[in-house]
Amino acid sequence: MTDLYFEDFTVGRIFRSAGATLTEGMIVDFALTYDPQPFHIDGEAAKATPFGGLIASGFQTLALTFRLFAQTGALAAAGIGSGGLDELRWLRPVRPGDTLRMEAEVVEQKPSSSKPDRGSARLAYRTFNQHGEPVMTCFCHHLLKRRPA
Repeated sequence: MTDLYFEDFTVGRIFRSAGATLTEGMIVDFALTYDPQPFHIDGEAAKATPFGGLIASGFQTLALTFRLFAQTGALAAAGIGSGGLDELRWLRPVRPGDTLRMEAEVVEQKPSSSKPDRGSARLAYRTFNQHGEPVMTCFCHHLLKRRPA
């Protein structure tokens, strides 16, 4: 992918990622560090929950979603941070063996009024499992460098 800058994040543009598969070990390792609830760390205990088995932390799904987006290369040249997330929703459980992919659609683009070397873009993130079912959605505000003169 060629270097992208603020000007390339036009409304309607969609970025699509490759897939990544979560293993049971990855789910448990993440949860032990960041979200140690029984349905994330103990397969036997998880069977007694409404999920009926081990599931990934939603925070892991979010982190993996961002990694997949970063790996598209879209932010390599212009990314200078984020103003945050809005409307984060976890729509269905992510289980060991699930392969996730994501797409990010530019829904808003705005040049900075105070810093002419940058702008922001609001992207609608959608994460899907291997069956094409949505597992997570959110909006992310990216701060982006403008193309050098």
